[in-house]
Amino acid sequence: MPALASHRKPRPRVRSAAPVVGLTSAALATVTLLSSQSATAAPAPKPSIEDVQKKVDDLYRQAGTATQKYNQAKEAADKQRTKVDTLLEDVAKRTAKLNDARRTLGNYAAAQYRDGALAPTATFFLADNPQSFFDQTHLMNRMADRQQQAVDEFRTQQAKASKQRAQAVESLETLTESQTALRTSKQNVQNKLTEARTLLSKLTAEEKARLAELERKKEAEAKRKAEELAKKQAAAKKEAERKAKESGGGTETGSGSGSGSDSGSSASTKAEKVLAFARAQIGKPYVWGATGPSSYDCSGLTQAAWKAAGVDIPRTTWDQVNVGTRIATADLQPGDLVFFYDDISHVGIYKGDGMMIHAPKPGANVREESIYYMPIYGSVRPA
Repeated sequence: MPALASHRKPRPRVRSAAPVVGLTSAALATVTLLSSQSATAAPAPKPSIEDVQKKVDDLYRQAGTATQKYNQAKEAADKQRTKVDTLLEDVAKRTAKLNDARRTLGNYAAAQYRDGALAPTATFFLADNPQSFFDQTHLMNRMADRQQQAVDEFRTQQAKASKQRAQAVESLETLTESQTALRTSKQNVQNKLTEARTLLSKLTAEEKARLAELERKKEAEAKRKAEELAKKQAAAKKEAERKAKESGGGTETGSGSGSGSDSGSSASTKAEKVLAFARAQIGKPYVWGATGPSSYDCSGLTQAAWKAAGVDIPRTTWDQVNVGTRIATADLQPGDLVFFYDDISHVGIYKGDGMMIHAPKPGANVREESIYYMPIYGSVRPA
């Protein structure tokens, strides 16, 4: 009897897993190698304290530049606002005159409609006598002239009102642009200050101490240079006095070693008032965009000090540097303005002996400091 076929299903042949294991091992090895490389990769080098100091100083300088742009935009916006207000007031007055002219024309039109008009021949025959006709005709001619004058006045006022409205619209557009520039400058100042504060906040206590030591060295070097200038100015003053005495002249000199020898002159009197005001502000905080009386930025202080002496100077450092007479550093006198950096973003008031009074930067107060603490751009004598 033939054997029956088996109904069992054949077992599927299981392949060896060795290749899979090999592939997995290779992948794991690759991952491990990459991880090891990442772990051993050198971290980004931390900036030195000197680099941090340079970066912070640069950020404060950039903030100073942005502050001057803010001051410039604010001044422009304030002037434009005044102009717009004046134009709008003029437009309102002109509109009132236009309405008066329109009412006058309306009255003439209503009277003509109400009374009607007769032909000259009919008026002559209906008149009580020829003389009354001629009197009435003369009166009507005068009324016609007044009507024409009213029409002309209306047209004139209408044209002027239209022109002033156009000027007001243009000025409002300019004001909007100035306000936009103002907001942009304000944001730029805030961004630079935030970046500087963030950089400083990441320093350790030891790094902050080292940074403070660098600042002390910088201040000491600036003070040394100020003392050298004071000696040179004192020597120049003494020599000028000697020559003046030999020639039989007075002792009036132009040195800036102290309070000045010509204290009775108008310029010296103004300088004394400038310095008296500046000294009274020492200790008040620097606030960008501030013009007093409780806080100042650098050009706000110089403007206020010279105003106290009866001299009006512009708001920004960029405009103040063009006022008065340019002065060499060696010839500085008390009250002169000293400007700093290539972009002329800072200014101080020279007090003599190589020192100045200025509003330094955010976080600092108005103080005396060597003019050599920052790179000098140039100096001016406003009056």
